Order: sequence, then C-alpha cells, then structure tokens
Amino acid sequence: MFNINMQEHKPLRELVYEELRMLIMTGKIRPGTRMMEIDLADSMGVSRTPVREAIRQLEKDNLVTIEPRKGAYVSDISADDLENMLIVREPLEGLATFLAAENMNDDEIKKIKKVNAEYEKALASGDQEKLIQTDMLFHNLITQGSRNPYLINILFNLQEQVLRFRYIYFKSIKRAEDVVNEHRRILTNIEARNSEESRKYSIEHINNLRDSIIKDDDFKSADSKTEAEV
Repeated sequence: MFNINMQEHKPLRELVYEELRMLIMTGKIRPGTRMMEIDLADSMGVSRTPVREAIRQLEKDNLVTIEPRKGAYVSDISADDLENMLIVREPLEGLATFLAAENMNDDEIKKIKKVNAEYEKALASGDQEKLIQTDMLFHNLITQGSRNPYLINILFNLQEQVLRFRYIYFKSIKRAEDVVNEHRRILTNIEARNSEESRKYSIEHINNLRDSIIKDDDFKSADSKTEAEV
C-alpha cells in the first residue's frame, strides 16, 4: 500500500504525512481504521517518530481523531460534513465562475475545454482516477480564472477537503454522466462572457451534487466505522 519516495529532498515526517494523507483522502485507508504507530512504521520502513508526527498533523487536518487511552483513528466522513462543505462551496464557486466569465482569456477557456474533453474520455473508459483528476482541474482552472487571489486561496484549500468525497461520489456512473452536461453549460456561458448565467449554472451544479450525494447509498455506507487496523 505504501509508496514513499526516499529520494525526495523532504523531511521524513513530511514524506510519511503526505503518503498517509493521500491514502486517507483516496479512501485506501478507510474511515474508522485504527492508525497503529508500530505497524505503520514497520510497513513504511521508518521509525515510529515520523509516523507519530504525521498522525498529529493529520489530526490538525481533521483526517484523524485521537482518543485518550484508545489511540488514533481515521476520522469518519458524513453527509453532514459534505453538506457543510457544499454550503460554503456553492456561493464561492458561483462567484469564481462569475469572475472567470469576465476575466478569462481565450487560451484559458481552450484549456478548460480540453480538460473537460479529457473528463468525458475518462467517463467513457470508466477511469475513476482520471475522472477525479480532471473534475478537480476543471474547477481549479475556473477558480484561477477569477483573478481574485483571496478567492483562489480559499477555494483551493476547500478543494483539498472535497477530494476525500470525490472518491465516494464518483463511484456513481449516473452522477459522473450528469456532470458532463453541467460542465458544458458552465463552459458555454463562460465562453459567451455571460457572467450571471455562468454563476447560475455553477450554483446549480453544486446543488445537484449535494442532492445526489445525500441520497446515495454508497455515501451513506461510507459514514460508518470499520474495525480494520493498518
């Protein structure tokens, strides 16, 4: 499971942290899994110290919960967590899309259209990893196109948190198919420099996402702990 590149010029604790964080974000270490320092250290070929430091940092990221006398566990994810994230994401992404329609140049729009075409290819081939990457890039490029550094900083940080949910909701082919038309509507209005319509369809996109995830059985099943230990 573990793939630490010891050739990277980073402190060992940072390499361990990044590896564990990505495994949690992508669902390879499931919610409720107990994070056993000694087992993780042995599996990763490192001492317990960088593992302990990484777990403490993961707690600050709300990805790990440390319980007195019980140990550290991967934090649960719930419908409420997603609801709260999307409540914040909706107006901010709407604003970013509004500004992008006003500020993006033609080359930037072509780049987003290319990314969206890659998303559609990934959907046709059933490549979940590529779906997630291209969906995230689609939204990040629009955010960058807003030209507002404060908004960009907030949304990029939020996108990192949303990544954990993407690995749940992109299991649904129906949801991934719906995204195609929603992305196209957003792109069409950005290209037409129709800022208000761009905002409208961006907000609608987030609302549709929230509605589909809250009702999704796969998402609900991810909201429970597992007894597995790493």
